[in-house]
Amino acid sequence: TYGGPPLACAAGHAVLDIIEEENLCERAIKIGELITGRLRKLKQSNRLACIGDIRNLGAMAAVELVKDGDADKPDADLTKAVVMKAAEKGLILLSCGVRGNVIRFLVPLTASDELVGEGMDILADCLLELAA
Repeated sequence: TYGGPPLACAAGHAVLDIIEEENLCERAIKIGELITGRLRKLKQSNRLACIGDIRNLGAMAAVELVKDGDADKPDADLTKAVVMKAAEKGLILLSCGVRGNVIRFLVPLTASDELVGEGMDILADCLLELAA
């Protein structure tokens, strides 16, 4: 706005410059594709009927955990167990959703593909251990 302090405006402009220079919008799309692609492969393997809806907007992604592949049967207990098991293995996950059965991913845009893959490996291990 016209009443914004000049220093705050300069800082905001610098952030926008970095987003453009480092192609962070494209990076967000790539991270989202890495996460959702890996989740879809897990779901298609037919070893994990607990994976329900998979969705994303850029790097922000989410997966619903359900019982027997049924979206009408949210599995909040499994979600909580996966979050706890992942923490034991060094991966911090955030559960959310009105039914408590969603795991949300908010990966830093500066994270490497390898680091994203490592996190997804831990998640896959936890799901296979707890739900398979």
